[in-house]
Amino acid sequence: MVDDHEWDDEVDASSERSSTGQRPPPQAILELDHVYEALGHPRRRYLCYTLLEDSEWSLNDLATKIAAWETDTPEHAVSELQQERVYVSLYHAHVPKLVDEDVIAFDEMTETITTDQNAGQVLAALQGMGASLDSNQETHARGDMDDEK
Repeated sequence: MVDDHEWDDEVDASSERSSTGQRPPPQAILELDHVYEALGHPRRRYLCYTLLEDSEWSLNDLATKIAAWETDTPEHAVSELQQERVYVSLYHAHVPKLVDEDVIAFDEMTETITTDQNAGQVLAALQGMGASLDSNQETHARGDMDDEK
């Protein structure tokens, strides 16, 4: 149990009470929020796994790779419709969420995804969890589906 003095030590000295009179949680807890948000959906986890392989991806390549994983088929066998569905989902939902969490940066002109300031923390958490929670997903994400089939 944390007593009031320990809680005070964890809270930044410059922080003020909110309008409700409550103190914000310690900074370490706040930093976990973006990790949980980033890894909360399988497609975002998969995208993050691919960042472990390479720190820059085109949105089209990611959509194809994720569609291949989801359908358990080689990338060359992914249909245009399968790729398009994943692309739309990434573009409208998952990429903006990861951009908001500063995990990735997205260049609209080139549709290129690169790592951003919080990528290291999210990828470290993913690696720590991956072996036990998402080992199958990690294997797919980090492997070349074309070699498996």
